Amino acid sequence: MPGRGFATTHWSVVLCAGESQTPQSAMALENLCSSYWYPLYAFVRNCGHGSEEARDLTQEFFARLLEKKWLKTADPQRGRFRTFLLSALK
Repeated sequence: MPGRGFATTHWSVVLCAGESQTPQSAMALENLCSSYWYPLYAFVRNCGHGSEEARDLTQEFFARLLEKKWLKTADPQRGRFRTFLLSALK
């Protein structure tokens, strides 16, 4: 997966993923998680964590993102989605 950077954000997908549990929101959430998992993992690796620890931290981040429903707070007027994710990850 080398060379996979942050995907271009489609805010309609982000907003749909932040909605209540519908088949469409579940598909949108799956799309976001698969698109952003590797770039966030790579960011954690670049912060000095080993591969296993980086995997665990990335998985923990996504679990917390879902548990706390942080996607509901994402707002395209406040900037890029990748900035939102990286700020939340830090």
